[in-house]
Amino acid sequence: MKTINDFHRAYEDILRSDKPEEQKGREYAVLMQQIERAYQIPIIRSPKFEIENRKVIALYRKISMTESR
Repeated sequence: MKTINDFHRAYEDILRSDKPEEQKGREYAVLMQQIERAYQIPIIRSPKFEIENRKVIALYRKISMTESR
């Protein structure tokens, strides 16, 4: 399984790439799906999950905010 650091590196690679923004957006979406599966992020917000997985949620939200720019 990929670690949170692996996912963070993948995020940074996409962010720094020279790819068109549309393609970056698709890659961010795929990355978010991979994180969802790897860490079983619940569909309905769970404060307990968020407390127990702060780094995962922080990265997930960071990607989400970047993707929606």
